Amino acid sequence: MKQFVFALALGATTLASTVATAAEKLSLNEISAYLNSFTTAQADFTQVNDDGSLSTGQLYLRRPGKVRFEYANNGGLVLAEAGTVAIMDPKSNQPPETYPLSRTPLSIILARNVNLGRANMVVGHGFDGVSTIVRAHDPKAPENGSIEMMFTDNPVQLRKWVIHGGSGEETTVILGDMKTGMSFPSSLFSISRPKRDR
Repeated sequence: MKQFVFALALGATTLASTVATAAEKLSLNEISAYLNSFTTAQADFTQVNDDGSLSTGQLYLRRPGKVRFEYANNGGLVLAEAGTVAIMDPKSNQPPETYPLSRTPLSIILARNVNLGRANMVVGHGFDGVSTIVRAHDPKAPENGSIEMMFTDNPVQLRKWVIHGGSGEETTVILGDMKTGMSFPSSLFSISRPKRDR
């Protein structure tokens, strides 16, 4: 079950940003504008867990506040709606594990209005020669973790994120080509009725 949690997990460690000139990397305003430019998105994903194991599946996102991770290899689901995250393990007889979305750094992406220029939100902003890398956390609750996001340019697109856990663990989610602008039914994100067959 831990591998599901890590897709949204908590963390708080420091980032050594790559030094680059401002002209070679996307500005925080450009990245915020990109994230605010769509309300829905869908992509294949590959998740690299802290133990080196791989999970694959489909990601569905609807801002504000809704996300669905469908894990192909084990039938698991992670859903977020109405400020709650639910982790559903089909191999468990226990009810879904739930916790507030606000406790996950992914809530930064799912916000109604993403503003990476907000004071003390961004703790790293660099360029690796190909991608702009931004590390961010909730400045009001840094203990809830941080998310390191990688964006390519031309066109701007979110390509992956890394969640840094409080105990030093890291989980990477690598995104395939992200499609935006589609229509999703609310039932896709329903924690109370989490059907996989649509």
